Amino acid sequence: MTTATAPASVSRQHSAPHPAVHACDAGRFEIRPLAAPLGAEVIGLDLSQPLTQADFARIHRAHLDHHVLVIRDQRITPSQQIAFSRRFGPLQVHVLHQFQLPGHPEVLVVSNVVENGKPIGLGDAGHFWHSDLSYKERPSLGSLLHARELPAEGGDTLFANMHLAWDTLPAALQRAVDGRQAEHTYLARYAELQQRSPWRPDLTPEQVAQVRPVLQPVVRTHPETGRKALFVSEHFTTRIVGLPEDESRALLDQLFAHSVRPAHIYRHRWQPHDLVFWDNRSLLHLAAGCPPHLRRVMYRTTIEGDVPR
Repeated sequence: MTTATAPASVSRQHSAPHPAVHACDAGRFEIRPLAAPLGAEVIGLDLSQPLTQADFARIHRAHLDHHVLVIRDQRITPSQQIAFSRRFGPLQVHVLHQFQLPGHPEVLVVSNVVENGKPIGLGDAGHFWHSDLSYKERPSLGSLLHARELPAEGGDTLFANMHLAWDTLPAALQRAVDGRQAEHTYLARYAELQQRSPWRPDLTPEQVAQVRPVLQPVVRTHPETGRKALFVSEHFTTRIVGLPEDESRALLDQLFAHSVRPAHIYRHRWQPHDLVFWDNRSLLHLAAGCPPHLRRVMYRTTIEGDVPR
């Protein structure tokens, strides 16, 4: 199984824009594709102000086209982040209610900060490659992560393009997995994470009931674009249904390794007040980590998606 370490061969992708800029970017803000296998930078948008339907439509289209939007310099409140997120659909509340932002249960605090002997957020979020909430019957459409406090070094987030992973998968492997289902469970590596860090509390019976294992297609079709994507991850996918355990494990290991090849990856180096909005139907992501003595505080909202097909 692959590990959570960032591939050494992946260079840090700076957010310098690609020379091409969308022809429709003549309005209040620009959408600039990144020089990477996915992603675009949004410059000049202020989400603290009302967003017109036309502007929202541009953001929605860009999100489908590029899978990750890096929306720069967003000096927004949690309520404003929630309001923008809700325009894409209902929000999902994370099972670890211990790390909800007080007064805003829709916001998961992602942080390595410990205050009064207790962590204020989920400090090891994203330790393994995954798609958010793939372990739910209706996994996440997308997630929005807002930088509130950044470390002086480290803290990068890596994204892997699962459409490219499918497109470049050898034909024999495509035939082996297309049409199959796999089990996803939040508990797959929970005990392992508990042993490594202080951020994974024991789950109550009620919390366990919220994350019962589900079956998802190994290859899903994006409901809005029709593109196929691999939909398995080292964090939450445990087995391929209908295969002996050894065959299932060998096949999953091949899919995991192929998914996160350097050619599929964009590495995001955070800037102050970045709001990063990614499509969980199209991508896996990974937190590269930062030195434990450097504070990192992020606010995450998560949009509910559809039942994968």
